[in-house]
Amino acid sequence: MSKALPTRSENYSEWYNELVKRADLAETSAVRGCMVIKPYGYSIWEKMQRALDDMFKETGHQNAYFPLFIPKSYLSKEASHVEGFAKECAVVTHYRLKADPNGNGVIVDPDAKLEEELIVRPTSETVIWSTYKNWIQSYRDLPLLINQWANVVRWEMRTRLFLRTTEFLWQEGHTAHSTSAEAVAETKQMLEIYAQFAEEWMALPVVKGVKTANERFAGAVDTYCIEALMQDGKALQAGTSHFLGQNFATAFDVKFQDKEGKLEYVWGTSWGVSTRLMGALIMAHSDDAGLVLPPKLAPIQVVIIPIYKNEEQLTLISEKAAAITKELRKMGISVKFDNNDAYKPGYKFAEYELKGVPVRLAMGARDLENNTVEVARRDTKTKETVSLDGIAQFIGTLLDDIQVSIYNKALTFREENTMKVDTFEEFIRVLDTKGGFILAHWDGTSETEEKIKEETKATIRCVPLDSVEEQGVCIYSGKPSKRRVLFARAY
Repeated sequence: MSKALPTRSENYSEWYNELVKRADLAETSAVRGCMVIKPYGYSIWEKMQRALDDMFKETGHQNAYFPLFIPKSYLSKEASHVEGFAKECAVVTHYRLKADPNGNGVIVDPDAKLEEELIVRPTSETVIWSTYKNWIQSYRDLPLLINQWANVVRWEMRTRLFLRTTEFLWQEGHTAHSTSAEAVAETKQMLEIYAQFAEEWMALPVVKGVKTANERFAGAVDTYCIEALMQDGKALQAGTSHFLGQNFATAFDVKFQDKEGKLEYVWGTSWGVSTRLMGALIMAHSDDAGLVLPPKLAPIQVVIIPIYKNEEQLTLISEKAAAITKELRKMGISVKFDNNDAYKPGYKFAEYELKGVPVRLAMGARDLENNTVEVARRDTKTKETVSLDGIAQFIGTLLDDIQVSIYNKALTFREENTMKVDTFEEFIRVLDTKGGFILAHWDGTSETEEKIKEETKATIRCVPLDSVEEQGVCIYSGKPSKRRVLFARAY
């Protein structure tokens, strides 16, 4: 608290790293590339989980759990899938340690080598589809709508808390269907759920789109995504939903008997979001003073800070705060009354500002005499003196307003930082001076996409679902193009 955060304009990366640590969200672990999610950060993730889980269950999905370890042979069954994940896999080769005969602790027992190596779960398609073979025999078993909350491991050389770590938390949905149309509908439905969650809970406007072949999930026929814009002008992929076709059903021989008695391969989907959403939440909304949290995801929505000179004043303030707290909690609003006398009010103001608590009430003896309270909102840093009569309803309305205000601010930022360009020179200039989302024509070839990426470090984030047909020429090759796609440098 003694040292100010780095500013976003001076060093955005350092600002982010310091904010994650100082706001008590997470810290680096003794295990290289891994993180410890601290209670305050985990409580935000729990709120995300709860909201998403309710949305999944409302659409008929059930939770299950599958093994952390995947036999190496499973990954070999779907060629593009293994190619996509091979370089990120952690491999278990032995099942036992023994004392070092030289007295240097423990060593791997060379006699305990596994007959087949096990892969620490990078994603679960293979182990789940091997299981589905036993669960699916008839059309009556379909659709099978399963979700899993789990951890995964993808070996990373360069890590950053929440955004890219060797181990992270996520949910992964895996569904099986009797027709292609039903599976595609499921894929799109889950994309809509992710977009709804991002916009209504995270106050994060997103662009819905489909990935190019180069950016598609390994083993998928089509990958749909939501893309969000961070304050430094970089994009962040906030969620993906994959139409798997019959690729994994074929690889693992998952068939069903249709109503005519004919055996057919099932059609599959998978979809997921991860603790990367925590990074998106921080980078999209927070400022140089700390976190700015949408009320729906804030662990503490309202903090009440007493300002007093003696125990008598504290007692009176505490009684009033208890009454307000009771009313707010009846409305489902989380409240903290901070009467810790180890810290002065000014310190507490700064602490709760850093932690992004949406509403702060400051209450002193004079406020009680006047039947008022000072109300400060975190997003705009504005304060006003409000009557204690009807204060609970006032705060409830204020929290709703803050949620909408944060979303609108992020939407305005995105709109102001989304540009159409028609030449490669303009494309590079915008990338280097402003960043943001760029809508530009592309000739549809992987070769051109790779060239643009090599020369600019910008990728096609998606082909927006709401894009309209528009005749033009590719900014790089000059070849004909029928629509603009969304480019950006990204996390």
